[in-house]
Amino acid sequence: MKNFLIVILFAVLCIFGYLYWEERNDEKESLQQNTALIQEQIRNVGKLVVTEGTFSQVFTYKNSKSFYFDVLSARKKALIIVNADVSVAYDLSKLDVEIDEENKRVIIHSIPQEEIKINPNIKYYDVTQDYLNQFEAEDYNKIKTRVEKGLREKIDKSRLKTNAKNRLISELQKIYILTNSMGWSLEYQDQVIEDNKKLERIKL
Repeated sequence: MKNFLIVILFAVLCIFGYLYWEERNDEKESLQQNTALIQEQIRNVGKLVVTEGTFSQVFTYKNSKSFYFDVLSARKKALIIVNADVSVAYDLSKLDVEIDEENKRVIIHSIPQEEIKINPNIKYYDVTQDYLNQFEAEDYNKIKTRVEKGLREKIDKSRLKTNAKNRLISELQKIYILTNSMGWSLEYQDQVIEDNKKLERIKL
């Protein structure tokens, strides 16, 4: 009778051990599947997000030189019309992300900075210049530098950068929705992203 009880007890332990192993194995497999899904979603958002716009601006360039103790002066001027194609991009292939499988956390360490590209089409009108003060390469370089500075100021006041950030947030929301649906947490700059609104308020 004693041996029979020992056999039964051993069989019960074996069954529980097998069930425990199966459960742990299922959990591990599920975790691996979840990790694969998250990695795939990160790869899907790892692309170039580009927002484009067109800006126009009119500039007047004037320059004068004095000669013979300021008795004589030579002037040059031009009306400059600029049409510029501008793009604001986030290269999300540079997104620095860590996946913590053990604690079910996706940690975004850094988001790439925006890349602003300005392609100006500069045209000159009403160009006048005196013989002693003509347009040279230096003038055109100065004009191009001032034009780009003026365009950047105009871009900063426009909604182009805001629209680009909104597109960026939209891509990051895809990661948040997936992690949240699987019971994982999404973190950025030591903060847990608890909802879409908190994601929208992140500082880049």
